[in-house]
Amino acid sequence: MAKGKNNGGRSGGKGGGKAKAMKYLIKADLKVNGNVQRKDIIGAIMGQTEGLLGDELELRKLQRTARIGHVDVEVKSNAGKVTGEILIPSSMDNVETAIIASSLETIDRIGPCAAKIVVTEIQDVRSTKVNAVIDRAKDLLLEMVNSGDAATKTVIEEVRSVLTVGTAKNYHGLTCGPNVESSDSLIIVEGRNDVRNLLNFGIKNTISCDGAGSIKQELIDLANSKENVILAIDGDRGGEMLFRQLNETLKIDFVSQAPVGQEWELLPQKTITKCLAQKMEASKFAAKLPEDEPTGDAEAWLDEIEEPEDAPAEVHEYFDHIAELKKNNAVFVNVDGTISEAVGPKKLEEAAQDADGAVALVINGLVTDRILDIASEAAIETVVGTKEGKGFSARDDVKAWLTEKHA
Repeated sequence: MAKGKNNGGRSGGKGGGKAKAMKYLIKADLKVNGNVQRKDIIGAIMGQTEGLLGDELELRKLQRTARIGHVDVEVKSNAGKVTGEILIPSSMDNVETAIIASSLETIDRIGPCAAKIVVTEIQDVRSTKVNAVIDRAKDLLLEMVNSGDAATKTVIEEVRSVLTVGTAKNYHGLTCGPNVESSDSLIIVEGRNDVRNLLNFGIKNTISCDGAGSIKQELIDLANSKENVILAIDGDRGGEMLFRQLNETLKIDFVSQAPVGQEWELLPQKTITKCLAQKMEASKFAAKLPEDEPTGDAEAWLDEIEEPEDAPAEVHEYFDHIAELKKNNAVFVNVDGTISEAVGPKKLEEAAQDADGAVALVINGLVTDRILDIASEAAIETVVGTKEGKGFSARDDVKAWLTEKHA
């Protein structure tokens, strides 16, 4: 079996025109019932299309003006038959290029042998280059984010818009991005929604530790295998408590904290990039944390536990609405007893401001400090949820009822 490739202009004819940027690449499959050489194939292409489409689209003239590039042929011969591929670059528009491509299929003989040519593709060379640029730009952007070199630089919006939204996966029961095992660096966040938000902006080496509690050995081993481990915590005391716990359990090289009072699951891309770029060494972050206050009597807290108060009848009715809601969605109960349309977490604050006359906010999720702030600013006196979330504390202006305690 012999295989060869045409070398430049010797097979495709000479072009006297100034080189032009190629827009398209015509690809065609070739089958010949007999033994022929590359020069025979190119001769047939030039000869049998001559005069077929008029002077304006004659291949030899198009090559002289550099509107058509060198005809390239790759052939293989086997058992007295030849197969191969024809490649013809074109700087003409798509209509003219399609006409030239279709003319190749009129060739039915090469020398004395029967032949068949089928155009398989007209490749947009520019589009291929753009896709290559985009893919490389995405890789460079993620490298900047993970290394901290991005700082406050503005990334071209076109690159941002094409960052691939990855699909969340599962790593030993922990929600994660698709690259947690292959990447040299690892970003640990608190919850699965944090992972999904970072995935929306193309950050795929993130894994959830599923909040405080028992830390899985698989996560510890994964972190120990990485060159750099970043812990991304929320901008509240809960985030600092998570750092204290994980810092004693697994490898943490850097800490990236969200702005005060904000959570990673709701941060926009610009803030995420800035927070990761401004990450701090774990030892320095630990040094700046306030020391825990002395606990005193280890069992004194037992005396402070109070029995939860009974929820009134209308609150029990609100509990019924929770089962009808999607996770982390909420509704507003109006003063006349009517119920609003359900809203998601990202639109909750805006909806609360527009909910005139609302007397209660019912959410199928944790009642966090942020939820209480939203209710307080909208003058909603009652919040109903499943259980306490980040930063939860009793307030004078908003009463919280939880199915975990009061249902």
